[in-house]
Amino acid sequence: MKNQINRRTVLQASAGATALSAVPTVFGQAGFDWKRYSGQTIEVHLIKSPRGELLQKHQKEFEDMTGIKVGAEQVPEQQSRQKTVIEFNSGKTSFDVVHLSYHVQKSQFAKGKWMEDLRPLIASGAPADFDVKDFSAGGMFYATQADGRIDSLPFNLDPWILYWNKELFAAKGVAYPKNFAEIMAAAKKLHDPATGVVGFVGRGLKNANVPLWTGFFLGYGGQFFDANGKLATETPEAIASATMYRDLLKNTGPAGVAGYNWNEAQSLFLQGKAAMWIDGSGFAPPLEDASKSKVKGKVGYGVMPPGPKAQVSATFGDGIGVSAYTNKKGPAWYYIMWATGKAMQARMLATGSGAPVRLSAYSNAEAIANLTVPPEWLTAVAESLKIARPGLPIIEPVTEFRDTYGIALNNMLTGNDVGAELKKATTEFAPVLAKAS
Repeated sequence: MKNQINRRTVLQASAGATALSAVPTVFGQAGFDWKRYSGQTIEVHLIKSPRGELLQKHQKEFEDMTGIKVGAEQVPEQQSRQKTVIEFNSGKTSFDVVHLSYHVQKSQFAKGKWMEDLRPLIASGAPADFDVKDFSAGGMFYATQADGRIDSLPFNLDPWILYWNKELFAAKGVAYPKNFAEIMAAAKKLHDPATGVVGFVGRGLKNANVPLWTGFFLGYGGQFFDANGKLATETPEAIASATMYRDLLKNTGPAGVAGYNWNEAQSLFLQGKAAMWIDGSGFAPPLEDASKSKVKGKVGYGVMPPGPKAQVSATFGDGIGVSAYTNKKGPAWYYIMWATGKAMQARMLATGSGAPVRLSAYSNAEAIANLTVPPEWLTAVAESLKIARPGLPIIEPVTEFRDTYGIALNNMLTGNDVGAELKKATTEFAPVLAKAS
């Protein structure tokens, strides 16, 4: 794979890298008072994820630096979405800081103006070294609303990559696939039910399954909407990509795959019983943990191969913002600066907990030297970000989009016609979209 990062590259990187174990110089910058809100307490709502775990692991650093006490909770994503909507709609939130999934909640939060516009705080309430220009364009695209408000800061981009079992590939002399057709061919060749090995595993559960399909859809040249703004989800590209999705999971996947979310897919791959798995880039840590994984040291991390018309990594993202209903905006903002700062972004990279949105993380020598996952993972992420496109339409009713098309995909796995299911889903979702516009 091109641009592979090795130890020699790490050792030759700039010597002035930020130390991961220490608080970086930005926190001690002269003229900025990190103790301004000492003695206050804030509540932080986090989505359960490797990123949430990372923030909680290092929370004491923030508390010691600022004197601000933090009460933080991690909530599974589906429950988090429900909780935040209920609380925002009530006009009073139990949390001061909120972690959000851009691909699901960006438009919804914007419509309600549920989060504080951070632009004044960025302009007057941040150390110079905080450096907003260090955030990637893709991250700031997600963080910026259509009216120009920056009501969160980006925390993580999640390009989807292809995880592959090198041992299983080598045993049957199969090369890493160069395109969509070769993904299908490899899956068929590696599928071996007699030994309990499947050629491919991925999300089949309704709603959760949509991002896997849309990754193929984009590679086939699909667009969510046509030039007139109408849904383009029953086109030849949509049908071809959904057929590929169906055939991979139905013909080379595990029994009961229609009930698989990411955790079931991960478990099968961890056991060495799946040759390929396509999902978000943040799953490397458990794969390289000998206490959890039977495939440690055997996993390949690959960029999504090109489809017939495009090479795309369907990408998602999350950010962190200040509740518009909190009376603790100052200390909440301090938490966000710490959470999205250079030190935390470097730690995210080193642990493989996600793909940082700060450009400096990718040239941080110590972060690279301290990788707890293979350098191949970093290469796959960096290359994937170059071909990243949002994996879901950026619309307010995105949850309904996932529900509607997720049911259609699920029905395909159980035998229904691909074209008929896409037509039905498109017809059902069109009025939902029109109502929200």
